[in-house]
Amino acid sequence: MNLFNKSFLAAALVCCASVQAFSQADNAPQNLPTDYLTPSFHAGRRQALRDMMPANSVAVIFAYPERVFSKDVNYVYHQNPDLYYFSGYKEPDAVLLVFKEVQADGDSSYNELFFVRHRDPQRESWTGRRLGVSGVKTKLGFKRVYNSDEFAKFPIDLKKIKTIIYDDLPDDVGGGGAGSLKELLSTFKTKGEIQDVDKGLVNDLNLISRYGTPKNIDRIIAYIKPRISQDAYKNNALIQELVNKPDSATLMDVKAKIDASPSGLSLFEKFTTELRGVKTPEELVLLKKSVEISSIAHAEAMRAVKPQMGEQELEGIMLYVHKHYGAEDEGYPPIVGAGANGCILHYEENSATKVDNQLVLMDVGAEYHGYSADVTRTFPSNGKFTEEQKAIYQIVYDAQEEVFKLCKDGIKYGDLETKTREILSSRLIQLGIIKDAKDVGKYYPHGVSHHLGLDVHDKGEYGGNLKAGMVITVEPGIYIPAGSPCDKKWWNIGVRIEDDVLIGKTEGTVLSIDAPRKWQDVEKTVAEKSIFDGGRLFPAFK
Repeated sequence: MNLFNKSFLAAALVCCASVQAFSQADNAPQNLPTDYLTPSFHAGRRQALRDMMPANSVAVIFAYPERVFSKDVNYVYHQNPDLYYFSGYKEPDAVLLVFKEVQADGDSSYNELFFVRHRDPQRESWTGRRLGVSGVKTKLGFKRVYNSDEFAKFPIDLKKIKTIIYDDLPDDVGGGGAGSLKELLSTFKTKGEIQDVDKGLVNDLNLISRYGTPKNIDRIIAYIKPRISQDAYKNNALIQELVNKPDSATLMDVKAKIDASPSGLSLFEKFTTELRGVKTPEELVLLKKSVEISSIAHAEAMRAVKPQMGEQELEGIMLYVHKHYGAEDEGYPPIVGAGANGCILHYEENSATKVDNQLVLMDVGAEYHGYSADVTRTFPSNGKFTEEQKAIYQIVYDAQEEVFKLCKDGIKYGDLETKTREILSSRLIQLGIIKDAKDVGKYYPHGVSHHLGLDVHDKGEYGGNLKAGMVITVEPGIYIPAGSPCDKKWWNIGVRIEDDVLIGKTEGTVLSIDAPRKWQDVEKTVAEKSIFDGGRLFPAFK
């Protein structure tokens, strides 16, 4: 909670006039985890980025802005995953510059500069310790570190840099004076003569370059046409070329031209996608732990579930297990949907006061040291699947089993989706729920997989082949809401089974094995005793 605002300023001045400065030594945090990523890991990632960059270039990476939760209270801060990946820094109001070549600076030189939030003893007494310049040097291993308010006057001429590589710059960064993110962004635009661009157009050109093929050219044109009246698209020669002559030869020509003159935005996306898409051994240690914690929590939720429980109570059980094993947070808002709620893909209210004798779909993943798991289980709150529930569950399970067989180096990422739709459609036809395979999307509206890492939907390549070291989800699902054009006995059955898989050379490794998957094992686990049994601390409210 950020108490440094107008509402609390007077009280702060009256009550805290004698606040003493935090001492780096006397007030150092105690009993912290010892398995954070090391400075050498982050330095290695910066060098890997540098190796990919073109000559005479610089990569510029900003911290994420703080966001208001309510009036004068901020959300818990979450760092830009890219900045964390390359630095280990977790605070706002910062910018990192990584240069391809060593830059001369009088008698010294550098190939990276880091401008970070300054220390402020009084504010730290309210909102927590800051690393400051000295802390970033000693704890994160940087040599050239400055307070963020020094960036504006720092003698660096970005206009001499041929290629400036940077991410999509946020628009809404709030106010701020010297050293704020707002000032850092403004200074960067001035120093680098950065022009405002249409971010949607840049993104679309990037997608055409990476994923455009003769097979999907019709989909590309259908996507672009509604936007063609916008000035940015109307004035872009490449878009016009493709729309006016939408054939494979034109597409290949446009892709070549995009690749020949990549923007700083597209280069940033390309490089970070390639780097973050394949996990290093150090990352895998943390990611495996995040998944393991999540899997244990799912199993405990199965043991603890009772028909009279509410969705929030089940959510709380999982979150307690996460915290017990050291997870700082969840990687996304938890989804706990009973019955009809399980047919809503991103149901986040979790407000039903009783799950009753229904299926419960729980999509909840821990975040451990920045790395997010993504695990989903579906189970009967009364301990037994109905025949209809069991039939749908088995279809989803079988599809997942077949996709697991494809999770290995060299397989086309798109083959996972093809296999999923093949199995789900054929089995739904057998049950009489659909008549034609093309109708499978009515009950399976999402994709089967995404990359996993510092973001729950992590950066990674989707258009090419799987590579050893990638971590992806495998998450087929079937959702049959009430009113669907099928027999009513199937209504309000929603089943998703989601596991996290490490891609290997010859086979994948399912990391979330501690959460039961087979329907027989699910029923067995629901029947087991939980550490939360009889754990209600207070009498029910009247």
